[in-house]
Amino acid sequence: MLRPHRPLRWPHALQRLAVVLPLAVLAALALVGINEAGYQRSHQALQQLAHSQATHSSVNRLLQDMLDAETGLRGYLLTGDERYLDPYKAGIATLQDDLEQLRSLVADTPEDRQHYEALARTITTKLSEMALSLDLRRKERQDAWQFVLSTDVGKQHMDAIRLHARALIDSSNAQVARGQAEIERALWGSRLGIALATAVGLLAFYRYLRQTQALQQATAREQQALESERERLEALVRARTASLSALANHLQQVREDERGHLARELHDELGALLTAAKLDLARLKSRIGTSGPEVQERLQHLGATLNQVIALKRRIIEDLRPSALANLGLATALEILAREFSERAGLSVQAHVDEVRLNDAAQLAVYRLVQESLTNIGKYAQARQVHVRVQPQGAQVVVTVHDDGIGFEPATLGHGGHGLAGMRQRIEALGGQWQVQSTPGQGTTVHAWLPPSG
Repeated sequence: MLRPHRPLRWPHALQRLAVVLPLAVLAALALVGINEAGYQRSHQALQQLAHSQATHSSVNRLLQDMLDAETGLRGYLLTGDERYLDPYKAGIATLQDDLEQLRSLVADTPEDRQHYEALARTITTKLSEMALSLDLRRKERQDAWQFVLSTDVGKQHMDAIRLHARALIDSSNAQVARGQAEIERALWGSRLGIALATAVGLLAFYRYLRQTQALQQATAREQQALESERERLEALVRARTASLSALANHLQQVREDERGHLARELHDELGALLTAAKLDLARLKSRIGTSGPEVQERLQHLGATLNQVIALKRRIIEDLRPSALANLGLATALEILAREFSERAGLSVQAHVDEVRLNDAAQLAVYRLVQESLTNIGKYAQARQVHVRVQPQGAQVVVTVHDDGIGFEPATLGHGGHGLAGMRQRIEALGGQWQVQSTPGQGTTVHAWLPPSG
């Protein structure tokens, strides 16, 4: 009697595992969040550093252009050589662009904007003073431009320009320092956050490993229990299969015995009755003599009917218990079976049966296999040609029945088909193998492999 299957009992480790995995996921998400936050802070600090560096470079270019313009102008004032005005003209030409660029860089910082406005006013004053000196020199008013040159006005203007420029540079340096500090804080924050998240992740991973190991051990125990249960069920199935196989063989043998008994009864009892009827018919014919044509016709019809009944009796007896198999051997019995089926079904049946070593039970199984195959062909195959072959092959005897009919899907064999199941049972009961190959539209082939027997 089958015992009910025990349900799997999962340990508490599986429940704890369901907690550890979300914890590990949260640690991973926290790590990603910390990394993203550090990146954003660092990115903003780098942008601030780039802005401060651009401001610093713009102020330096502005100072350099002012210095070039003043130096070129002094050279021209002292020598009167127009070539010295080239640096002056170049500096004056780029000063306006430098001022515009610097104004855009400091527009968002109120303190820097104030320094820029003071610087721009001072530069405008310095440029006016330089333009005045140049104009006086070109008009050859030597006393006037020398007086302007000898005063400290130009120096004062340049000192004021340098002062405001230094204020902008100091502000830019302060922004650089703040950006560097922000980057360092972001890096330290990222390091600390990553360290914490990594520690949590490692802890979760450690717990996960332990609980996975516990789960694997529990699974192994359950698997062992299932394996034991499977082996018990397989042994039970084997025992039941052997019992059913023995029962099927017994029923098959009982069926053959009943067929033989019925064949003998038909041969003895029905044969005797039919023979007596034939004798009585012969006596009636001799006594009636020359009677009317109607009587003669009835007697002839009765004789023909008795002959048909006798022929039917013989065919039924042969189907139940083939006498040709017992009297003439397997090869002749199969040839007779093939010839009679060909005449009855109107098909071309070719039988090639070699001499093989099989005992009576195996010969009967081969005969029934061919007989059942031919019956199925006549019912379903719609074939034109049939080939039956029995031949030795190595240490086995191979039986093949092939037709060129409509075929079928082998997958449908499980839905009915008791005749095919009977074939399989007969062959496997003798220690052989059985196979059906079929393709729709390409016919069917039945194979059987039997071990030789004496």
